[in-house]
Formats: sequence, C-alpha cells, structure tokens
Amino acid sequence: MTPILTILAWTLVLAFAQILAFDFARTGQYGIKWNTGPRDEAMPPLSAVAERLRRAQDNLYETLPLFIAAVLIAHAADKENAQTLLGAQIYLVGRVVYVPLYAFGVRQVRSLVWLASTAGLIMIVWNLLAG
Repeated sequence: MTPILTILAWTLVLAFAQILAFDFARTGQYGIKWNTGPRDEAMPPLSAVAERLRRAQDNLYETLPLFIAAVLIAHAADKENAQTLLGAQIYLVGRVVYVPLYAFGVRQVRSLVWLASTAGLIMIVWNLLAG
C-alpha cells in the first residue's frame, strides 16, 4: 500500500474512533438500557461534551468524502508525490488534534487547526489540478 493510501486508512480509523467517542459519551449519559433498547422515548439534551463530540464527528464527515476522493484520484492518476503526501499528513494530524480541542471547548485554536487540516486537503487538490 502506498504512503498516501496508508494515511487514508488511518483517517478511516479516526472516523471510527470518533463514532465510538460520541457513542460512549451518549451511552454514558443515557445508559446501556437506552442504548440496547428501541430508543423511542424522548431523552434530555446531551451533555456539552457529548454534543461537541457529535459536532466534531459531523465536521469530519463534511470533508471526509472530499479527502477520500482527492486521495483516490491522486493514487489512480499516479499523482502521488511529496506534496500530496504532505497534504494528507497535514489533513490527518489536523483532524486528530481537532477532536480533543472541540471536545474541551477550545475556541480559536480549534478553528486554526481546522484551517490547517483544510489546507492539507487543498494541497492535494491543488496538486491534482496544477500538475
């Protein structure tokens, strides 16, 4: 497997970890009985941390399809190079750092990390279109 596809695989691990983090927070609040039941009853609002984990997961899902497409296009078009790999690394590291920043409510730094991860994605796409 190429390095950029390895980064993609680790990004999918991150996506799964975010699913679990939100699910653990939600189940921790509502309980196993709720989790294993039909979930028909109205429940109180989630805790601030659980809501932040949900929003962080939603935020990943906004760019994840774009990242997957960019990486697969780079691979299929034989445009994997140092720039696309660096862009993928920046995206993944940014997304990993973003989760705890969002969960703990760190405002401006979280946004800067989001911008950095987005810059990584743009680096990949730029390389596809410019070269």
